[in-house]
Amino acid sequence: MGALGAPLGALAAEATRKSAKAVDRIVCSVVLDAASGAVLFREGPCGTRFSPASTFKVPLALMGYDSGILEDEHRPVWDYRPEFNATDREKKTTDPTIWERDSIVWYSQEITRRLGMKRFQGYIDRFDYGNRDLTGDPARKDGLTRSWLMSSLAVSPDEQARLLKRLLDGALPVSERAQRMTMAILPQFAAADGWAVRGKTGSGWLRNASGVKDPTLQLGWFVGWAEREGQRVVFARLESGAIQSDKFAGLVVREALLAGLPGMIAR
Repeated sequence: MGALGAPLGALAAEATRKSAKAVDRIVCSVVLDAASGAVLFREGPCGTRFSPASTFKVPLALMGYDSGILEDEHRPVWDYRPEFNATDREKKTTDPTIWERDSIVWYSQEITRRLGMKRFQGYIDRFDYGNRDLTGDPARKDGLTRSWLMSSLAVSPDEQARLLKRLLDGALPVSERAQRMTMAILPQFAAADGWAVRGKTGSGWLRNASGVKDPTLQLGWFVGWAEREGQRVVFARLESGAIQSDKFAGLVVREALLAGLPGMIAR
């Protein structure tokens, strides 16, 4: 049940409806001090939930390592199969590091298939992840493999940042090794002013007022943490709406965060 007593499915449908038809530009950034949890910067509607898209690979890695489906940074190695029906860039042999680095959707779906819905839902509930709704499209019965892909599952930037703080604290309800391995496989980046960053992007297409997916309307995420000279922060940035770029929206958001992070922390 949700905070107001409504079924999770109803809350998910409402959250998806709002985010999917968000034609107006939405930008949110939140930065927390990783040690204390104090808010260092928060701007925009950071309490609003949106589809996590490929940022969901962070909690999914935790599930994979905790359950034993994932072994280390480079095992298991799974070969692409035609029935995965993936894009050309995803048609390759993949291990956990490549999965996170190149955002390979079919590898995520193989993890959830091996988890099964009962264990999958159990982890989501234990993490208290967003609206916790893995229904997906009821007509397609695809919640196990697509609920986080512009579908029923939704999470806010505030919730993303809090999850990351718990990860850095080793305070999530999974093994210490699962948390350590998840941190190890997240991609690394350099931000302005010497900040070292680890994080995950996410991208998706929104629907227009007619309910049709519109490639001119995008959703982009970048979530993670940054360190410099003994200081550590966690962050989540989201942009939604008309994003003018030939790149995936998540890459646009990542570039903005890497350039703007020092200014957010200094305020």
